[in-house]
Amino acid sequence: MSLSDKVVIVTGASSGIGVAIAQVMAREGAHLSLVGRNVTNLEATRALLQKQNKAIQALTVVADVTKDTDVIIQQTLKQFGRIDVLVNNAGILSTGSLIDLDINEFDTVLNTNLRAIVLLTKATVPHLLKTKGNVVNVSSCAGICHFAGALTYGISKAALDQFTKIVSLELAPQGVRVNSVNPGFVVTNIHSRIGIVDEEYKKVHERAVNSHPLGRVGDVFEVAEAVAFLASSKASFTTGALLPVDGGKHNFTPR
Repeated sequence: MSLSDKVVIVTGASSGIGVAIAQVMAREGAHLSLVGRNVTNLEATRALLQKQNKAIQALTVVADVTKDTDVIIQQTLKQFGRIDVLVNNAGILSTGSLIDLDINEFDTVLNTNLRAIVLLTKATVPHLLKTKGNVVNVSSCAGICHFAGALTYGISKAALDQFTKIVSLELAPQGVRVNSVNPGFVVTNIHSRIGIVDEEYKKVHERAVNSHPLGRVGDVFEVAEAVAFLASSKASFTTGALLPVDGGKHNFTPR
């Protein structure tokens, strides 16, 4: 997909969708700057990529996206000298309604799912202008659908989608594209991180299956392939798009 020798930053590259994105990018010949907080998992991702494609270079950057923007940029430039693609994948899940809203959790989610992405994108843009590169944000169908029980998360992703659309307009005259993928329920460890496990997880999984018109949940590589497409030259005339990868959930109206 014409990603050969492109330098790609992938945040949240230590687990789940981030690992799959890195694998697909490496398959297409990209060099990776792998960003995450878990050094052991990052090294495992790097080893996986180099086993998959010995020709690619993979840098691990141990960093917190909410406060280490400069570290991410500086280490990537020191290793590769350029940036072609930024994939803003790092994010956290949150459940709950307005009535039981925890304002500290609200701040944490917005800080991670929105503010960190705004700051990292802003810092990366000068380098993307040089390479005519692009940005792919990993959002959620929660940004374009509306359902109770995930207020803070939904707000963060809806705001991220608005960010994608506005910044795509701002950067289009300079030849930099900005797009988003909006996954539905995808099997990762993101739910267990907030304590949704065992029988509760089974119930969430069952509801997800029933709310996706294709009748199943998603796989991380289905999201990763969409990210790689948007990042590649095959999507050279696409910007400001929110691409649902959600089994049709965004188009589903219960009867």
